[in-house]
Amino acid sequence: MTEQRVVIPFLQSNPVLEAFGNAKTVKNNNSSRFGKFVEIQFDKYGKISGAAVRTYLLERSRVCQVSDPERNYHCFYMLCAAPPEDVKKFKLGDPRTFRYLNQSNCYEVANVDDAREYLETRNAMDIVGINQEEQDAIFRVVAAILHLGNIDFTKGKEVDSSKLKDQKSHYHLQTAAELLMCDEKALEDSLCKRVIVTPDGNITKPLDPDSAALSRDALAKTVYSRLFDWIVEKINSSIGQDPNASSLIGVLDIYGFESFKINSFEQLCINLTNEKLQQHFNQHVFKMEQEEYTREEINWSYVEFVDNQDVLDLIEKKPGGIIALLDEACMFPKSTHETFAQKMYQTYKGHKRFSKPKLAQTDFTINHYAGDVSKRS
Repeated sequence: MTEQRVVIPFLQSNPVLEAFGNAKTVKNNNSSRFGKFVEIQFDKYGKISGAAVRTYLLERSRVCQVSDPERNYHCFYMLCAAPPEDVKKFKLGDPRTFRYLNQSNCYEVANVDDAREYLETRNAMDIVGINQEEQDAIFRVVAAILHLGNIDFTKGKEVDSSKLKDQKSHYHLQTAAELLMCDEKALEDSLCKRVIVTPDGNITKPLDPDSAALSRDALAKTVYSRLFDWIVEKINSSIGQDPNASSLIGVLDIYGFESFKINSFEQLCINLTNEKLQQHFNQHVFKMEQEEYTREEINWSYVEFVDNQDVLDLIEKKPGGIIALLDEACMFPKSTHETFAQKMYQTYKGHKRFSKPKLAQTDFTINHYAGDVSKRS
């Protein structure tokens, strides 16, 4: 009975995670856009006694930016294809009317019925212990994110300030606030202004239209990421973990090494993760094994392998690594892509794992263990 209590919710957690963490990409109609470590726990009799799911590196940028012919996360299209009463309740409609979905001309996936998938996801949520009230709250957030994306800004009366562009933007702001159950004016201020914390108190400064749009997208990505984390936590709570487990099986499922036509911060993080795994593999399969052979005086032939520690240092070393430089650049209000790129070009000039493509203004190339990848700063 204990095994059933764990296994059934565990199996049904998969379609829920796929709905909110998977998307159609160029190469895969159901690509997981997050990393996952699944831990299955066993008691002393060898029976399943608990399980847990850990997630990593959710591709947050996909929420606001979709390349053709890819799609955003499945849940957005499912909700737009939901029964009429749900579409009305969440104030939705044709996905083509939402900025976060219409950047790509792909709205449907072959052999996938979004309307049916919506109902099946709801059913799976029931099984993993997410009740109807919580389900409605989840989809309210999903709908609110779509409405957030349709808020546009224009210049305000003050210098470098912004305001809502038109009545359409006012409608979407009002709807997003209603769905998020927050104050409409507070939501507008959070998009059009920023608060600077100083020792003498908080200073509120207006944002220009471009900065307000970036603030809007940042809010959408953060809210979606928090929603995804909440769903994972709810699933783990439903499945239940065994603190007294005698043994466990762990399965890691993450992105492979990525190199696209345009590579962004997500690809840097994904490839760094793969570099870390490669280093772990090198450490245990080559370094430690060969050291043991030497200690035990076993006759063996040295196996050549590429040590990628220098790539890891280039990206994550503190201070001086690319991520450390990026953190530093984010602390200065006047930093731009160009100034960050120039700082990298200067810092890593001559580094064998770093290069600047010809005629590039902000691009840079990292020589990873699996090949060269050019990224935009």
